[in-house]
Amino acid sequence: MSYLQTLNRNTQGILCLVAALALLTLSDSIIKWLSPDLALHQIMLLRGLFAMLLVCIFIRLEGGLKTLRTRRPVLHFIRGSMLVLANMFFFLGLSAMPLAETVSLFYTAPLFICMLSQPVLGEKVGLSRWLVIIAGMIGVIIMLRPGSEVFHLISLLPVLAALCYAMMTMMTRKLGIQDNASTLTFYIQLAFIVISSIIGLSIGDGRFDTGAGGATAFLLRAWSWPSLLQFQLLLLCGVLVAFGGYLMSQAYRLGEAPAVAPFEYASLPFALLVGFYLWGDWPDWISFTGSGLIICSGLVVFLLESRAQRKSPEHVQIDY
Repeated sequence: MSYLQTLNRNTQGILCLVAALALLTLSDSIIKWLSPDLALHQIMLLRGLFAMLLVCIFIRLEGGLKTLRTRRPVLHFIRGSMLVLANMFFFLGLSAMPLAETVSLFYTAPLFICMLSQPVLGEKVGLSRWLVIIAGMIGVIIMLRPGSEVFHLISLLPVLAALCYAMMTMMTRKLGIQDNASTLTFYIQLAFIVISSIIGLSIGDGRFDTGAGGATAFLLRAWSWPSLLQFQLLLLCGVLVAFGGYLMSQAYRLGEAPAVAPFEYASLPFALLVGFYLWGDWPDWISFTGSGLIICSGLVVFLLESRAQRKSPEHVQIDY
């Protein structure tokens, strides 16, 4: 493949990723909007069902049911389950935190991926990457502000979401997945439907809801029949997730990961704009400082990994 062809595919991947992030940010904002009234597992189930309908259309266009054949169905479901956990932690945090701050804390995922690469994948992590990880974690501490009156344990939920996302990524890198975008999206939505159904059947009657409100109520409240507007928003959410998930998978199939991945940070400006427009949220300078450290650290990690891949085309581990 020529340099021009590679560049063109990378450009296509970047455009797919940015479009996916815009759609997924809108989906996140809808879930935050619905969080005071509906249960999280109910939202996840209905969103997954609506998304699955569109995914089935994608599958038909890409070759039909035969495209779902895979040698690793269990791996697909485990990956999807880790993403379900990541989403649950993220949305529980989002229900009580500003959108932009929640997204910023979730950006610790590349740092966790870097930290886990040695114990999980056996890759050697050099001094440069450890220094970057430390800088990123300092950014997390600045944003969380432990010991101050603005610190809440719920602020740790987006960080836990990032850890689950990193574990999912590690699983993918360790075992490898070569299936098309529709197949990847199908098994992820299947995991959402199955797990949210199990949770709903277990606690969906609201018997564990203590009336404390906040994120606890979002997780434990009883299912209720959505209003027409809520139903329309859930339908829109499913459409956004289906197209967003498809474009996200397509982005990394078309482009090279080191070229595409840094553009995942494009969701922060989307989150800032949506959060300010809908809720009037605007981070203070301390939050901007912490999120800046996290983002810069993540970008440096991508840069170091990209340089290592160029130096080691046969994936021999380089200690930088």
